[in-house]
This record gives sequence, structure tokens and C-alpha cells, in this order.
Amino acid sequence: MFYKSESGIWRAAPLDAFQWLEHGFGGRHANPPAHPLATLDQIHSAVVVCADARTGRIGPGDALVAGQPGVRIGVRTADCLPILLADPERRAIAAVHAGWRGTLLGVAVRAAEAMNRLYGSRPGSLHAAIGPGINACCFEVGPEVAAQFRNLLPERNDLDRKTRVDLAEANRRLLAAAGLSLKHIHGGAPCTCCGVEEFHSWRREGTSAGRMLSVVGIRA
Repeated sequence: MFYKSESGIWRAAPLDAFQWLEHGFGGRHANPPAHPLATLDQIHSAVVVCADARTGRIGPGDALVAGQPGVRIGVRTADCLPILLADPERRAIAAVHAGWRGTLLGVAVRAAEAMNRLYGSRPGSLHAAIGPGINACCFEVGPEVAAQFRNLLPERNDLDRKTRVDLAEANRRLLAAAGLSLKHIHGGAPCTCCGVEEFHSWRREGTSAGRMLSVVGIRA
């Protein structure tokens, strides 16, 4: 599902089918082209910003949407999940930064809703690629965080103690509940915390961790 290209950029194979779309997930050694690019001052929120015809850092928030050819949008991560959304019917896109706070706030769903409102994107037509981030193998949290996932992970009986949480699965369920087809939600990306040679990781490296850029764009 996910693979590393010859240029060192990680890609979601299902998105390669859309010739109008460019996308890539950065790593420790390579990032997708960043010019021109719209990004955000990320604040672990559910704020969605429309990036059409704007570049540079265009404001506070954690999701960008766009629908104009020639536009590139991106988010920076170092364990949080980069989620790229694409609508092949309307040729609209979104880039989402989803840490545990943004996940609980439904930031990916808010991005899908903004695509519907601004571009007419139907949830059932959207594809979502959940890129490299910290996986359940490494994302251990205390009970004060784990307990907040009870509604998303109702089958879990260990959320009242220190345990591991699967952020990708939580986002998959949120997106499916919002109307995306499960076959259009593409997961299985590598773990950034495990991937010492491939990725930056806040959990592993702390404040010295670099950031990786994930980008999606509409070809002109």
C-alpha cells in the first residue's frame, strides 16, 4: 500500500491512479517539492483553512483544503499522522495534521466536511491516505489520554490505565463514520517511532526531532 520511491519520498499506491494528483510523504532524508506550497501554523486543533490561490504559512490550523489546479498544500509531522484526502470526481484535496488531540476533535472529518461545503465533494468519493506516523506499537499513553478514546474504541477495556492507542485506526473509524468507503481509506504506513533510519520522531528524539513534510497537489 505504501512504498518509498526512488527519490526517497513515501507514496500511497492507490493515489498513484489519479493522474491529476501529486502527493508524497516525507522522511528523514527527503521531502516532496515545497515550492509553491501552502502550510499552516499547526496548533493541534480541528481548524480547517482553505488554501486556494495562497502560498506560504497562511494561518493557524491543522487541515488545509484546496480545489484549484496548480495548488500544493502540506503539513509537517514527527509522529502525528499526516492524512491526505483526494476527490477524483471534483478534483479537490486536503492535507491534515492529526495528533491525538486533533484525532479526538475529528480534524480529518472536518476537512472532509469542508471539501463537501466548498467543492461539492461527496464523502463516498473521497480517498484518504493515512501516512507514516506513530503506530500502536509505540504510542503508549497514560489513562488521562487513553480514557478519551472510549467512544472511538468501545471494545477496549484497558483505557483506564497506561496502554497503547492506535491513532490510525481511530481516524479510520472516524472517516468511515463520516461516509468514506472503507476500501478508500488507505492505511498500513510505517511507524515513525520504530523507523529510526527513515523518519523523525518526537517520541524517540524529543525536542531535537526534525519535521517531515507531506504534500498533496492538483496538477495544472
